[in-house]
Amino acid sequence: MGSPTGLSKYLKIIAIVAVAALLSSTITWLYLDATYSAILAQKEKEFRVKKLKAAWIFVGPVGDYGWTYGHYRGMCYVNETFDWLEVTYIESVSEGDCLKVIEKLISEGYQVIFTTSYGYMDPTLEAAKKYPSVIFFHCSGYKRYKNMGTYFADLYQIYYLNGLIAGALTKTNKIGYVAAHLIPEVIRHINAFTIGVNEVNPDATVYVIEIGAWYDPAKAREAAKTLIDVIGCDVLAFTEDSPTVVSLCEEYYKNGKPVYVFAHYSPMLKYGPNVCVSGQLVHWEVIYQDILMKIYLGIYNTTNLKNVDYWWLLKEGAVELGCDFGVPINPKFVDLLKSKYVEDPVFGKISVYDLVFKRLEQMKEEVPTFDPFTGPLYDTEGNLKAKPGERLGHDELWSMTWFVKNVVVWKGGGG
Repeated sequence: MGSPTGLSKYLKIIAIVAVAALLSSTITWLYLDATYSAILAQKEKEFRVKKLKAAWIFVGPVGDYGWTYGHYRGMCYVNETFDWLEVTYIESVSEGDCLKVIEKLISEGYQVIFTTSYGYMDPTLEAAKKYPSVIFFHCSGYKRYKNMGTYFADLYQIYYLNGLIAGALTKTNKIGYVAAHLIPEVIRHINAFTIGVNEVNPDATVYVIEIGAWYDPAKAREAAKTLIDVIGCDVLAFTEDSPTVVSLCEEYYKNGKPVYVFAHYSPMLKYGPNVCVSGQLVHWEVIYQDILMKIYLGIYNTTNLKNVDYWWLLKEGAVELGCDFGVPINPKFVDLLKSKYVEDPVFGKISVYDLVFKRLEQMKEEVPTFDPFTGPLYDTEGNLKAKPGERLGHDELWSMTWFVKNVVVWKGGGG
């Protein structure tokens, strides 16, 4: 457990910010106002008498080095930060077993339960209704209840930045994407990635193979090989919770066939030092820290979570561009990206490298001055989905079931 100074530091941080209406609107960025100043002013020792037991349910093994590992890191962070917190986790839980696992944790006295997969949404809601004295938070879903909130650190902005890089690197104009499931979350990421690709390379096409599993290294490898060997892709991105695709691309490189790739959710540079260009990194710890502290302070309870929905992005510090923490772009590719130029209507002639960081800064602003889902946007059938200048909002992104132009979902063999 962490030292008591963890609480002091956190109280100082959250004391600087304000709280939006907790019960009147969906919350994606929460602030503390004067209502809670009395709580924050109390001495730390008054908080330490209370112990909080929180449990995490993971869809994959913590060693997957992808989605589950990212959540595990976040859990470990809050465990070390808050000395009043006791944590546990259960890994590799199927959707069908989720409710049974929740009930086991409740029987062991856990007061807060985090369910970390989209497929856990309905069993979590069922449990929330059945156990009104327990607090639940479900990751990546949209159903809430009085004692059940939702949260997500979305990577669509990072996928867009990865797409800018991918579009500059491809020589075949064929870019591959290994997709776990074609649900709105993954479709949103594929679309953002493709928008980035086509911004710097309008001639490139993104080919998608769905493998039907969040964690299946064998299927991910098979799909990646199809994208490379059958379709001819020379750059890959993916949504599958292992470094399999990165390792495979490193194998191709060592065999004389460079195929570049982007890490997913966790640092994967070590699995592909010659081919892993960048990637998407997540900081679940910032969300877990905020949620747990607000539960601890009594701001969140078993009756007021119906409208609590975290949707944190770059500006909240929940996501990061990179193939490793602090490494936004693999140094091996910096000079190459600096040598490739595009024409931008605002910046004029600019290197892809500089464009990536310009866009990164724009999307980090408190009110972002750029978003990849800004019209005009067309789907694969040529239908206008966003008018010129129109920016798609939260609900439209969360319900996205259509693909932007230049996306091809591969229906052939190998996936």
